[in-house]
Amino acid sequence: MKISSYHHAIQLARPFTISRGTRTHCDVVRVSIQYLNDTAQGECTPYPRYGESVDSVMAQVEYFSQPLSILTPQAARTALQTMPAGAARNAIDCALWALEAKQAGGQFPQQQFSIKPKIETAMTVSMANLQSMAAQAKEYVENGATLLKVKLDADEVIEKTRAIRAAAPKAKIIIDANEAWQTLNLVTVFNALAKLNVTMIEQPVPSGQDHLLTGIPHPIPLCADESCHTRAELDALIGCYEMINIKLDKTGGLTEALALEKQARAAGMRIMSGCMLGTSLAMKAALPIANNAEIVDLDGPVLLGSDIDDKLTYQNGAIVV
Repeated sequence: MKISSYHHAIQLARPFTISRGTRTHCDVVRVSIQYLNDTAQGECTPYPRYGESVDSVMAQVEYFSQPLSILTPQAARTALQTMPAGAARNAIDCALWALEAKQAGGQFPQQQFSIKPKIETAMTVSMANLQSMAAQAKEYVENGATLLKVKLDADEVIEKTRAIRAAAPKAKIIIDANEAWQTLNLVTVFNALAKLNVTMIEQPVPSGQDHLLTGIPHPIPLCADESCHTRAELDALIGCYEMINIKLDKTGGLTEALALEKQARAAGMRIMSGCMLGTSLAMKAALPIANNAEIVDLDGPVLLGSDIDDKLTYQNGAIVV
């Protein structure tokens, strides 16, 4: 096998802001694997929060590729699971899945999985002032969105949510705090958000401080994101969260994501299928998880200024496969 990678920078459709800062472009790394007469690709997004950069991920891809290149695709995917999880492993793993589908005469992931023809996905409301966020929400629902994901820090949590609820009275709302609420009175915040009919709250406290949630009554289900990468973290989160957000860039690929989903279900936890900013190439790889997830947030391509040619269709708040 020949394994190579390259960097691709993509301008965002508009600035994207979360509690950790604002982005105006997205950097992805694509891995291409050639085996016999077939070539397949995978995509990942290096994430600084996890100590990743374009350079570090491309260096990892090169390092991982050396022992894998002498193996068959099936054997390489098995061997890959012994390497550290993260964006680099994800891109290689997904490219190997796609390669196996091509060898079987099909298309990934439809070749290996029964994907529903239509999957509801959240549309993300980027963090901004109250008026701008309400306007974003209104724009989305007017275009058919039924599920909104709202990015918030610790400021004006209730006020912004109330404004978004007024702008989107019928939409389901999930809130992503991105680890920013450790200084808030969580009981008060949770109860106030419950009155606004919020469906779920994602990662309210920093990773490693999940114990702060133990014993706190919360009428709204909580979802672990930054705190849950692979099966290794799962046991410590039981009792703190009811749901986990499975992202392939965290799990290190679809192979571990499927194993994590199975183990989380066995522990009685529900599943969210999430993503980093990325193109339809990355979103397609996550569809096997999204297919059965209670909440799906795979709107990455909607936030970009451009996408791949063979892109997914986003219509009325859903992915049309």
